[in-house]
Amino acid sequence: MLLSIILALYRFFNAGSLVSRVIAFDVMNIVTVSLIALITLFSGRTIYIDVAMIYGLLSFLGVIIIARYLEKSL
Repeated sequence: MLLSIILALYRFFNAGSLVSRVIAFDVMNIVTVSLIALITLFSGRTIYIDVAMIYGLLSFLGVIIIARYLEKSL
């Protein structure tokens, strides 16, 4: 998972288009939610699942807003 975050960061900073950067940003968010879920599994504290859900919802909302902005309909 850390390797995928590093590769997504590389794609984010070296992408040619803005759409590629948005996709790399979304990949980083998905992997981060997965890492929070793994931390929940290993620590045994279920409160982190709530944190992962809220983070996932906010990142989804952010990507939708950016996509609407890129379509010039926002």
